[in-house]
Amino acid sequence: MFNKSIIILAAGAGTRMKSKLPKVLHKISGKAMLYYSIKEALELSDDVTVVLFHQASKVKAEMEKYFTGINYVIQDHENYPGTGGAVMGITPKYDQVLVLNGDMPLIQSSELKKFDLDATIVMSVLELESADGYGRVIIESGSVKKIVEQKDANSEELRVTTANAGIYQFDTKFLLENLPKLSNDNAQAEYYITDLIEMAITQGKVLKPLAVNEENFKGVNSKVELADAEVIHQNRLKHEFLKAGVIMRLPDTIYIEEGVTIVGESILENGVTLLGNAKIINSHIKTNSIVEDSIIEDSDVGPMARIRPGSNLNGTHIGNFVETKKALLTGVKAGHLSYLGDCEIDEGTNIGCGTITCNYDGINKYKTIIGKNVFVGSDTQFVAPVTISDNTLIGAGSTVTQDVKDGQLYTTRAKKRTVEGYFYKHFENKN
Repeated sequence: MFNKSIIILAAGAGTRMKSKLPKVLHKISGKAMLYYSIKEALELSDDVTVVLFHQASKVKAEMEKYFTGINYVIQDHENYPGTGGAVMGITPKYDQVLVLNGDMPLIQSSELKKFDLDATIVMSVLELESADGYGRVIIESGSVKKIVEQKDANSEELRVTTANAGIYQFDTKFLLENLPKLSNDNAQAEYYITDLIEMAITQGKVLKPLAVNEENFKGVNSKVELADAEVIHQNRLKHEFLKAGVIMRLPDTIYIEEGVTIVGESILENGVTLLGNAKIINSHIKTNSIVEDSIIEDSDVGPMARIRPGSNLNGTHIGNFVETKKALLTGVKAGHLSYLGDCEIDEGTNIGCGTITCNYDGINKYKTIIGKNVFVGSDTQFVAPVTISDNTLIGAGSTVTQDVKDGQLYTTRAKKRTVEGYFYKHFENKN
């Protein structure tokens, strides 16, 4: 049962990222940072509002690829800049509202559930060995009594190691009553959500600190921090797959994107990359192979193979330097150095080294269909569209430009020719 509303702040440009891309759209394990904030928020609430401003339409369009039912609002940045201004004009559905940041991709719903404390404001804090660089949170008798920025702290306050983690849960009534009281009378001329803390203290409200895991509340403001966060997220993903029975060789060398599914006792060797919505079922993906948006079942792939989007391999062997794209392969052997694109190949068929499906004429893509028990010799080109029936032989070096019927041998090799002494005549003429 949902009991709180959630507001996610995602309006900033993120200048420290040094990028034209909005900060919240920079990716962690294949998904934009904001994706993770929304995903975890939806575990707790059916009333999720995302506050946008910088390149708002681009951010919204990206999130709409994954989520429906999200409320998007545009911050009145000209008149009400700052974190306090970002939450103005929003009417939450529930009596409690949790305010998150869109640049915290490591946040987890299990941690957010801990904000359910009886207080006007629940404020996340970090217990650090050194709080240098952070705003300090002064706690007395289990309640927040003061927050102070480092530059404003006295010597005693500087010794405090409790820091503000930047996530707050507000009583909705208090929030709506006090937002209009915020002032931008400060050096940045912005409205700060942290000023609500001081208002609540002045009004004698109950403010509870919630000590949170620093890793989960890690903010990302630069590409260095982005890379650090991705390492943490990758380790989380791989840890869950390992617990589920997946075998990984040198896990630190493996890259797995959010959305990948691995079923059964699959094996991932070192250097493997799994992208998009790849699904691996009881299969062996060998060293330095890439699988993207494809299904691999009861098969082995690689080493150094590339399975491009739309491929579906079942009971199939794909060897080194083989590339597939939109390929439906069932019970096929393709050992090495082949390109199989826009094709269907049935069981018992052997694809010789150097085979290519010529699927593109510069304007349109065409399909190659190869039946059962077909033996394809090395260095064969199938010029699509073409259909190869069951139980056929394709001679090595052939260029197949027509359908081949059941039982046929197809070959386009030129007639053998030898010229005695030609080597000597050729080079003597060059001198």
